[in-house]
Amino acid sequence: MKKAYIIIGVLAVLGLLVFFSGKRNYNKFVVEQESVDQTWSQVENQYQRRLDLIPNLVEAVKGYAKHESETFEKVTEARAGLSQAYNKASEQSMGGSVAPSSQEALDDFQASQQELQRALNIYVNAVREAYPDLKANEQFADLQAQLEGTENRIATERERYTKAVQAYNVSVKTFPANLWAGLFGFDARAQFKADPEAAHAPKVQF
Repeated sequence: MKKAYIIIGVLAVLGLLVFFSGKRNYNKFVVEQESVDQTWSQVENQYQRRLDLIPNLVEAVKGYAKHESETFEKVTEARAGLSQAYNKASEQSMGGSVAPSSQEALDDFQASQQELQRALNIYVNAVREAYPDLKANEQFADLQAQLEGTENRIATERERYTKAVQAYNVSVKTFPANLWAGLFGFDARAQFKADPEAAHAPKVQF
């Protein structure tokens, strides 16, 4: 009888250890997953801010150049390329506060944003050559400053997101926490891939 009580006691202790271990790991996964989603929301906010600023930039150029009797071909072509990249980036926008779990989805999102940045740089350079005095326009100078600031904020928020995802992924992949992660359905989150051309936040300068 005494041995039976001992066995029951051992099993009860083991059961409590398993319970508290599972509870602790589950709560940790939830907190870190929420951190990933929160930082992703900030990443999207900054990308959306850039999307909102670009049409204003284009309109400012149109407003400045309306007195021109001739449309510059390079500016027209660059604006068409920017418009195409802008539409694609808008379509690829996640539009939510939950970070993408699919690496493919995140890669598509990143590729569209990189293409938009390249198209914006081409447009900016074309405008700079066509209208060298545009930098003196107050509205345009303000938009240019806001875009540059947005690029810096994008870089900052992406770094925070990367760190949050790294911390979460380490938790769900390391032993023995990975056993609980698999049991509770917590999977590793997608991560941004390094872009050699984006080592530093691009500057939109005139």
